[in-house]
Amino acid sequence: MGTPPMTQLEDSVRQVADKAPAAGTTPSPVRRRGGKDGLIGYLFMSPWIAGFLLLTAGPMVASLYFAFTDYNLFDSPKWIGLGNFSEMFADPRWRTSVEVTAKYVLIGTPLKLLLALGVALLLAQSRRGQAFYRAAFYAPSLVGASVSVAIVWRALFSDDAVVDRAQTFLGMDVGGWIGDPAWILYCLVALTVWQFGAPMVIFLAGLKQVPKELYEAAQVDGAGPWRRFWHITLPMISPVMFFNVLLETIHSFQIFGSAYIMSNGSCGPADATLVYTCYLYQQGFENSRMGFASAMAWMLLIAVGLVTAVLFWSQRRWVHYEEAAR
Repeated sequence: MGTPPMTQLEDSVRQVADKAPAAGTTPSPVRRRGGKDGLIGYLFMSPWIAGFLLLTAGPMVASLYFAFTDYNLFDSPKWIGLGNFSEMFADPRWRTSVEVTAKYVLIGTPLKLLLALGVALLLAQSRRGQAFYRAAFYAPSLVGASVSVAIVWRALFSDDAVVDRAQTFLGMDVGGWIGDPAWILYCLVALTVWQFGAPMVIFLAGLKQVPKELYEAAQVDGAGPWRRFWHITLPMISPVMFFNVLLETIHSFQIFGSAYIMSNGSCGPADATLVYTCYLYQQGFENSRMGFASAMAWMLLIAVGLVTAVLFWSQRRWVHYEEAAR
């Protein structure tokens, strides 16, 4: 005769109870695999770690040291403390570079974002050839930062070039923008505004996330296009707008190639395109004052950090997140 079902159940429960730890004792930890997996992980990460230490962290630490030294790339650095910073604040060309950069950032960044948002609003509507228009408007962002485009831009805005002839035809005897200190900075602004494709794509992605039900309900309540844009579109895409403002502001502070090429390496005329990075390049590589250039680089880092902190502080007033509304 077989064992009764209840007896089999009791035996199973007894076996489980015998294997369970006694009351008041700590169960033994689960054994994990040895450090071989971690070693393999670090091995795969080693190219990135080496690149970070050799190309990012190492140069940053070295430049921080050079910022407090008199270093000309040929002789050993000599410690001078805050000498570079004192000379920097007293340098009129340094102050000019700060003014030119601030003017470029305050004019170029808002215009670029306004144009990107306007084109994104147009492309968000269903129309024939939509994919082609998106690619066409995005293309300048891929090639706009290249040296060749800066050379072409310089040729377009030179004396007796296409822009100059168009202005003459319209009765505006302004001349070429490149050789005029009053206009060459706006040539740089026009170039950066032309590269609005990247923020446009980000705006377009944000517009696609706005629920259509909100527009339909507002339209039923009698809200016109402007009220729907102001009270629905802008609040809903404010996180995307904040991201674009932050990213484009940081990029604007870093302008160098177009300013250097269009001024033919002089950052002029009359220091009209003497942006901060251009003056830093002149001090570090043309004048061999790497200590002074390192101090300038750290001042730029501090300035960008402060602007970023202000933007993050201000977002509490105008950026609306969906989680906060719940």
